[in-house]
Amino acid sequence: MNKFKGSLVLLFILCITILSACGDTEKASDDKVWEKIQDTGKIVVGTSGTLIASSYYDEDENLTGYDVEIMREVGKRLGLDVSFEIMGIDSMLPAIKSGRIDMAANDIEITDKRKEEFNFSEPYKYSYTTMAVRKEDNSGIESLEDLKGKKAGGGATTIYSQIAERFGAEVVTYGNAPNEAYLRDVDNGRTDVVINDYFLTKFGVAAFPDFDIHLHPTLKFHPTEQGVILPKDADRVTEEINKALKEMREDGTLSKLANQFYKEDASQKPEGEIEEIEGLDL
Repeated sequence: MNKFKGSLVLLFILCITILSACGDTEKASDDKVWEKIQDTGKIVVGTSGTLIASSYYDEDENLTGYDVEIMREVGKRLGLDVSFEIMGIDSMLPAIKSGRIDMAANDIEITDKRKEEFNFSEPYKYSYTTMAVRKEDNSGIESLEDLKGKKAGGGATTIYSQIAERFGAEVVTYGNAPNEAYLRDVDNGRTDVVINDYFLTKFGVAAFPDFDIHLHPTLKFHPTEQGVILPKDADRVTEEINKALKEMREDGTLSKLANQFYKEDASQKPEGEIEEIEGLDL
């Protein structure tokens, strides 16, 4: 009987040891990205360099923008260098999965579907969706239902293209093209509309005053939150970035950068009524 009890005790201890080892293995796996960053002393961030106010090259050919400067400040607060890899939005998510980049910051919307495959930081930008259309007639679009049969310029994997398709528009896709290419095509009639973030669209339209386009005067829909996107289960990195973002929110850095680049405080939720869209698989 005592021998039997002794065997049970030994089995119990063995099980505890195995479970602890599994836990340690899982924890180590979760920290791989953070370990890599600590080893290199550097964060590699994917961004496009083509989104005015968010990620773009200034007149001196220096990469800057709200997302870019947020990441530089995060790196500074974490004692890490930050390098940027320029790529199209359609390449960023595969690059995170492959380990080519550590994360991406490019006005990327936080969605439930993306959360199934990736980690996200807390939001550093709040916005909603609108359209760039032709001035003379709003490209014949006065409601979302009017998108049916229209041509919408956009990236193949963006939420905005999904919205366009949801309402019957044909999406005309681009590579890592600058805002000018998208907006010029609305002006010349190759496409009818660009659906995008309010802040990005506002600055994109203002940058090309010779184009016969404007922000749609009445349509405000699909409220959004943007954050840093990271590999799934890279929990330590996500935690460290969130700490830095929290400090930046509390000390006013996020508001200062938002006002600098957007001339409005995009770090706060917008006021007013914004139409929700049902049935999107986001």
